[in-house]
Amino acid sequence: MERSSTAVWRGAGKEGSGTISTQSGALNDHKHSASSRFVSEDGTPGTNPEELVAAAHASCFGMALAFMLTGAGHAPEELKTSAHVNLEKVAEAWTVTGIRLTVTGKVPGMAPQAFAEIAQKAKNECPISRLLSSVPITLEAKLA
Repeated sequence: MERSSTAVWRGAGKEGSGTISTQSGALNDHKHSASSRFVSEDGTPGTNPEELVAAAHASCFGMALAFMLTGAGHAPEELKTSAHVNLEKVAEAWTVTGIRLTVTGKVPGMAPQAFAEIAQKAKNECPISRLLSSVPITLEAKLA
């Protein structure tokens, strides 16, 4: 299985801008720029690589957790996951320094400790977590 995306950049780094498109069409010529990455959002639609990584991680983790919970006999009603990707300047180079996952689950009949344990396993085993394992990934898991 292979998935693809295409990014086109036009112009100088700071003044330039680009578009991102995905194979599925979920993003089609979606705008991105240095401003949407490094400057406070001004309401102009646009994304950045860290936001896209966060979206990929949140969706992958949530799906992995749903499969693991279901396999353990506790199909979730809802899992709400947020991923927060930290980008900082380290030794003059922009660096992703950590990722924080938070998940709140509605899982009938599940004990909080069991939920937290399965969530930790999903964090460790989802493909995007494994891809991003070069940075610290923390998890906060709770039941609603």
